Amino acid sequence: MKLKSAQGRSSSKKFGALLRAVILAAIAALVYYLGRRYGIFQEIPKLSLNGKAVLRGILILLAMFAGEGIMLFLLSLPNPKNNRIRTMISLAKNVLRYAVILAAICVALTIFNVDIVTILAGLGILALIIGFGAESLIADIVTGMFILIDNQYNIGDIIEVDGFRGTVTEINVRSTVLTDVGGNIKIINNSDMKNVLNRSDNASISVSDFPIPYETDLEALEKNIPALLQKIFENNQPLMLREPKYLGVNKLDDSAVALRFTVEVKEGDIFTGTRALNHDLFIEMRKLGVEVPFPQIDVHQK
Repeated sequence: MKLKSAQGRSSSKKFGALLRAVILAAIAALVYYLGRRYGIFQEIPKLSLNGKAVLRGILILLAMFAGEGIMLFLLSLPNPKNNRIRTMISLAKNVLRYAVILAAICVALTIFNVDIVTILAGLGILALIIGFGAESLIADIVTGMFILIDNQYNIGDIIEVDGFRGTVTEINVRSTVLTDVGGNIKIINNSDMKNVLNRSDNASISVSDFPIPYETDLEALEKNIPALLQKIFENNQPLMLREPKYLGVNKLDDSAVALRFTVEVKEGDIFTGTRALNHDLFIEMRKLGVEVPFPQIDVHQK
């Protein structure tokens, strides 16, 4: 159900961007028609604005936002399996939004006869002033660039940061978005992405500590374990990448001897692998006459 709802939200975003582009394009066409047909944009003496400049600016703004909607729709169409490509598409969407907003501000300023060249010339001093007040913002952007250049992680990778384990769903200019198996979303500033553990690079290990009674003949049981693990492996492909391993006695508990079993799986299947291993071990051990013990108390009377 969660997968379907996520796909539904993704489709809504795609067609929402396209619908917005169509509406804005229609408005731009209407404004242009009215301006040409009825001459509704005239000189505005109080603001010293040129009617043609106002009309041209409005049309440019509408066209820009319509173009943004179309570009976002086109970028949402491909569904690549390569995590690196998905990351670059997500970043391109983010950069496109910022670029359109910046361009829209410049167009709006030109409508009011503001000299953009003078503003750009003064950006050096302005950047210095802003730099002291937006140090964290600059750190987030620079760190995000190095994350992409160094290929530390991509969209779809499973990573762990400060004890939070989740799948990377977005990499933005300022932040990274993680979603865990419970659907919880955590947004982390790129500058705070330190000591990242990327679990997607290699296969992961699912672990099962299976309890058996102290009365069990361990030596006899261990002779049957290789065939048992081979059967479990055959019944759980392609979940299990290799045949499960028996590591030996892991712990002597109060009422049971814990035998440790491991199996290689993909990182996204690490919990599923443990459940499958527990399930099949329980069934196969029962066939061998080995029951799972429960806590017991022996009372001795004198």
